[in-house]
Amino acid sequence: MEVKTEWKEKNKRYINAVQAFLDKVDNVEDEDLKAEIIGKMFRCDQILTEIATEEINKNKNSNKCK
Repeated sequence: MEVKTEWKEKNKRYINAVQAFLDKVDNVEDEDLKAEIIGKMFRCDQILTEIATEEINKNKNSNKCK
């Protein structure tokens, strides 16, 4: 399944939220912990994007059938 993310990358609210998160994480002194936190957050973001894409596609497909 191809997951398109242009909608997310152009969304100012999303960009601001990610930047605020990264600004906070920047205060973590332990570099390994910092990398782990960022990695986990972006993994969650990827999963949520996949879920949203699946739901959008389901809605598009169900509207075509009507």
